[in-house]
Amino acid sequence: MAKIILYDIETAPNLAYVWGKYEQDVIQFEKEWTMLSFSYKELGSKKTYSYALCDFKGYKKGGLDDSRLVKKLWEVLDGADIVIAHNGDNFDIKRSNSRFIVHGLTPPKPYRSLDTLKVARQKFGFNSNKLDDLGNILGIGRKVETGGAKLWFGCMAGDQKSWNLMKKYNSNDVVLLEKVYLKMRPWMTTHPNVALLDENLNCCPHCSSEKIQRRGFGYTKTSKYRRYQCMSCGAWSQGKTERIEGLEVR
Repeated sequence: MAKIILYDIETAPNLAYVWGKYEQDVIQFEKEWTMLSFSYKELGSKKTYSYALCDFKGYKKGGLDDSRLVKKLWEVLDGADIVIAHNGDNFDIKRSNSRFIVHGLTPPKPYRSLDTLKVARQKFGFNSNKLDDLGNILGIGRKVETGGAKLWFGCMAGDQKSWNLMKKYNSNDVVLLEKVYLKMRPWMTTHPNVALLDENLNCCPHCSSEKIQRRGFGYTKTSKYRRYQCMSCGAWSQGKTERIEGLEVR
């Protein structure tokens, strides 16, 4: 079976010196960002896992050594066939890779990525494509209130209540991400073919359900193919292309 992972990361901000508060140039760059936490779940599983810096041996209050946290994330992604994240292609995956190489890790096993932010922008015309707004407009949930940047600063200072809220916030984001993904899945025309990964070509290539129905034919200029629709997720797919004999192609 294809192993499909949904995940989300949270990071600490960069630390720098500036002269003022508004649109200032950096005087001196003090410290680059690090990873604070990540959460993940397997598609369809009821269990969500959440890890933060404070969960690992050697953590000291106020410490930002993310080496053990990053290694754990590497292990999760290394076991995935498909990885789903919101703005994952431009943020979560690139940021994860940045910490992997910093800590001397090789690339995880190749996987296919699905970015729900890209799907929202390509397929729909919502006023906002933020995860919280998508959850709200689709009626499937909201993000956890954090109180703003103070939560991040609290974690960086080692406050345990802040860590607990951060993990709750991070975990809820993954649960909401899964709901948004499932809503959008039948619209994803470039969705990886999970039927191939599952080695079962008699099922829906989006969700692996065998509840598929024939729905006529589709046509190109010189061929036709049978159309199918999944009765479980609603996605459309097509069978093998058959050349139409006798047509003169100009």
